Amino acid sequence: MKKTLLGTTLLSCAVAVWAADSRAPASPPADLKAIHGGMAKPVDLGNIKVAKATGPDARTVAEVNSQSAALKGKTVVVRGMVVKFNPEILGKNWVHLRDGSGSAADGSNDVLVTTKDTARIGDVVLAKGVVATNRDLGAGYSYKVLIEEATLSK
Repeated sequence: MKKTLLGTTLLSCAVAVWAADSRAPASPPADLKAIHGGMAKPVDLGNIKVAKATGPDARTVAEVNSQSAALKGKTVVVRGMVVKFNPEILGKNWVHLRDGSGSAADGSNDVLVTTKDTARIGDVVLAKGVVATNRDLGAGYSYKVLIEEATLSK
């Protein structure tokens, strides 16, 4: 575990330094791409069916993806199953949620959440956070939509 966390932390530092360097090439060095290629992929947990959260801010994963422009800067609540968890990258935990909505073909079946909270793959969690769009973190890491600074509860 320590080795994985250390590797992830070193990758985070390398990406941050590379992205901050004004002399950096337009694309990340090949070794960063190779390191990232070894990171966890979303786990196939079969046919996921998770009930939509309730309340005025409740959205499905597909709704967050399809309504991202209208939801930008707004708080949403999404209930989903954790299919990928990357801890302590850039000071945050990065969690991918799926609820059975959306399409794998266009990626609308998955939403990325950043949080200080932890979860395990297979957990069903309620994520409450703010929708962000078109986030470019540099080094080839850009996201059309994500839910930032979320709190997770079961």
